[in-house]
Amino acid sequence: MKARHKRFALIAVGLIVIAVAVTLILKSFKSNLVFFYTPTQVVDGEAPKDGNFRIGGLVEMGSIVRMQDGTHIKFKVTDTSKSMSVLYTGILPDLFKEGKGVVAQGKLGADGVFAADMVLAKHDENYMPPEAAAALAKAKAAQQSTQKTLQIDSTSTAKPAGAK
Repeated sequence: MKARHKRFALIAVGLIVIAVAVTLILKSFKSNLVFFYTPTQVVDGEAPKDGNFRIGGLVEMGSIVRMQDGTHIKFKVTDTSKSMSVLYTGILPDLFKEGKGVVAQGKLGADGVFAADMVLAKHDENYMPPEAAAALAKAKAAQQSTQKTLQIDSTSTAKPAGAK
């Protein structure tokens, strides 16, 4: 074998090793990616049905139910537009409270209940994950827009007091 052929063989082997390494790295990243969704997006079917993802929003007031065993907690997460039930097994963070921001990671069950394996609570009064803050603002704007449309529709269909 000539030196030139040995070099080509060495380069080809090197490229194959690099390609395998890049493929393994990309597969690892893909399996560790966890996307964030709001309750509205989950209810509308935008979230994956079989994979892990995060859901975030506010803990709905009066929705926390602690089961008898003390480790199972059921609560609702809302983005002020829609809400969904979350079931968590474990110890909740100290800052977990009704009306406060929360992000839960897990899977959506066949019954529509989100089975969380991790719950994160915001750490002070001024902080909320950027995704959750943006989602809450978007949901609030959509809700206000819907209310304005309903008000306009109701006033345009109303007849004056003296009209027949």
